Amino acid sequence: MEIDRPDVIAEVTAAFEAYERALVANDVEAILGFFAGRAVRFGIADQQAGLEEQARWRRAQGGLPPGRRLKDTTIHAYGVSTVIVTTLFGYPGSDVLGRQSQTWVRLPEGWRIVHAHVSEPAA
Repeated sequence: MEIDRPDVIAEVTAAFEAYERALVANDVEAILGFFAGRAVRFGIADQQAGLEEQARWRRAQGGLPPGRRLKDTTIHAYGVSTVIVTTLFGYPGSDVLGRQSQTWVRLPEGWRIVHAHVSEPAA
């Protein structure tokens, strides 16, 4: 198995950056387009299984606070069809950094998130 093939890393980096742009813009339809139909997402105080639950949840939420920043993003490919992305995120005026991880899989329709986890450190 090839680890961290440059072409695979480049593909998922582009997809992850597009996902982040959609997230910051609160473009719900675009955000949902990055997830596989059966994706599971664990948020800070929420969880969704499948696109229907996630769509309902995302449409009920407001956008992110302005100024989201990422830190220490890593993207590691395992073969040509599985990639793990991890990053820390924060907002102006706060020293608290949240954690985000995603498992991306190459499906017939392209790269999709099949599992996502967002958390903040315990107080």
